[in-house]
Amino acid sequence: MLSASTNAGGRSDGWTVGPWIPLALLLLSGGPPDRLSAQGFLSQFSYDNLKPSALQVDLGPVGGNNIRGTLTGGLRLDYGFIAPHLRVLLGLSYYKADFSSAARARFEQRLRSVVIDPSADDMIRLGRITWSDVTGDLDLQYVLQGRAVTTYLGIGLGAHVRHGSGPAINGTFVQDALNSVTAGLNGTIGTEVGAKRWRFTLEARGVLSSGVSTASLRSGVMYRWAGTRDKGRGTGK
Repeated sequence: MLSASTNAGGRSDGWTVGPWIPLALLLLSGGPPDRLSAQGFLSQFSYDNLKPSALQVDLGPVGGNNIRGTLTGGLRLDYGFIAPHLRVLLGLSYYKADFSSAARARFEQRLRSVVIDPSADDMIRLGRITWSDVTGDLDLQYVLQGRAVTTYLGIGLGAHVRHGSGPAINGTFVQDALNSVTAGLNGTIGTEVGAKRWRFTLEARGVLSSGVSTASLRSGVMYRWAGTRDKGRGTGK
């Protein structure tokens, strides 16, 4: 068809070839609609506004599936907005808690199952065991900014460095088994109250990780230095 519609001089008859040229240009320049949507979404992300903008100190109760309730404290560094309403936070937190009675009983049962005891009369008593946890977090939070109240919902990843100790286990393989470095997934929901540099914070945080999963409720104070908040919110159009 194409060769029949074109003469020896290379001219088209103006009907067979012509309509395909604008269509080809449209396909090459425009691309599929889903590709354009993805490009529009990714264009909202920018590293230009990533810079320290606020520091938070918090404290509150924490409990978990293998530990008794205790207090946890932390530091949070607001590192600015990477997209409209989406900010980056770096965190560091710490707690030290006693093993729960149920967790200690399960641990003793596991040890009893690997101990060779022909007479079956040996007793294993580990006594008090404590577990400390130092966590570094990287969080992404979706922020809704009001005049005096800011609310947020976030998700993040954490690295947990844990250390077990107790009079009966120090220096033994049992302590080595409790010492670990593991990853965790966290979710947060919270609010900041205040429109100026100093703000009151209240946050609920849940953590899923190997060995122990926790939930905490923390309150604290945040100091936000001037200028950086508005720049971060200016990421959007």
